[in-house]
Amino acid sequence: MKLKKGDKVVVIAGKSKGETGTIARVLIKENQVLIDGVNLVKKHMRRTQQNRKGQIVEKPMPLHASNVMLADPKGGKPTRIKIVRGKDGERQRVAVKSGETLK
Repeated sequence: MKLKKGDKVVVIAGKSKGETGTIARVLIKENQVLIDGVNLVKKHMRRTQQNRKGQIVEKPMPLHASNVMLADPKGGKPTRIKIVRGKDGERQRVAVKSGETLK
């Protein structure tokens, strides 16, 4: 998977289409990513011994990795990435649109 924690991404499909955010967690086995503030759902929390009141909490749910694209460092628009090997043999991720290297 070419996506990593901390990458800025744009959602390209689904109900959150067009929203941007940073990846909080990558679920490699499920091929999904968790993005801060995107794809929020309301969860009903039952009242417990510690929580005297029941409440409704907004929680981010994971999106499939194919529904997000990395944001271009220059323009912020979605872009593909390619892996380029440097002269020392180190792998670098490069945005296709602008040619900028990603961290």
